[in-house]
Amino acid sequence: MTFVDEVKKGRFLSATCDLSLPFTVDEWILESGIQCKLLQRGVLQITPIEQMSTAKDIVLSSGVHGNETAPIELIQQLAEGILLGQIEPVHRLLLIIAHPEAINNKTRFIDENMNRLFKVRNQERNIDCKIANQLQEAVNSFYGSSTVIQPEKWHLDLHCAIRRSEHYTFAVSPYSHKLSRSNSLFSFIQYAKIEAVLLANAPSSTFSWFSAEYHGAQALTIELGKVADFGENDLTLLSFFSHALMKLITESTLPISWNNDVEVYRVNRTLLKQSKSFFFSFPNDLPNFTFFKEGTYLGRDNEQEFFADEKGEAVVFPNANVALGQRAALMVKKAHIIFDEQVRLCG
Repeated sequence: MTFVDEVKKGRFLSATCDLSLPFTVDEWILESGIQCKLLQRGVLQITPIEQMSTAKDIVLSSGVHGNETAPIELIQQLAEGILLGQIEPVHRLLLIIAHPEAINNKTRFIDENMNRLFKVRNQERNIDCKIANQLQEAVNSFYGSSTVIQPEKWHLDLHCAIRRSEHYTFAVSPYSHKLSRSNSLFSFIQYAKIEAVLLANAPSSTFSWFSAEYHGAQALTIELGKVADFGENDLTLLSFFSHALMKLITESTLPISWNNDVEVYRVNRTLLKQSKSFFFSFPNDLPNFTFFKEGTYLGRDNEQEFFADEKGEAVVFPNANVALGQRAALMVKKAHIIFDEQVRLCG
């Protein structure tokens, strides 16, 4: 059984993670006329037989962190449905299971956090850098080879949080210099019943930021529950998201609306780890979006102490164990948005 044979049978995930199977670039046509093309290990391009003037080029990525399994299972289900002729997308897709080595190792990464490696091309000092470079090339090629004029570009990078959260599902909208916060993107957030969205206030080096900044893609990092092993995810908790994702890829457009059902947050400040003595005053398993009243002591980094800001703040992605110079936490506040030519914060 070859790598391609496995994928053709719908076993995209198992083929990707079986490193004993040599990878080969290949392409084939399904009975429906849909073109399938294997670009890299874990990277599958899907092209419908006909594309409308409203066509999108959509990147759906998972496995950037190898132990975040629920999104990987969702991408496998989607790939299987397409490969076996049960799902017929009307938009070009790039399906990604990003880091098979980390998946097999049941860890977030091998040597470096890969979701910090998308700012520029990396020196290939380890497997994480090598894969990040390959993914950049795959996305560049995908967006650069569109078969329609000026398609709407999307990138949903699917993750799980390493801790519990006050919001079981939430999205992070990366900050970019491109118009990457469309009304249709935020309508999708609401349609998928994602509980909260956080608007970043500065550039980063994440995968979704890469697509937003360099390609003007409507991009999100989406957190879908908490990390669990394969087979232990309750995917029924993600049924609204799965349904919305199916609608996104099989229908030309989705309705545009915003009913304020989604909690909106803005980044107030970013705490960076500057010394090995950095610590937080709260437990390691504190849920994301936990709120602290103004003046609450949060932690210390050498001589610098951290306190909750005026009118209080909530904490997202706290991690005192990150490498020096990296983000140790985001401190956020609730906000409101309005639909204009692009979604923007009120006030």
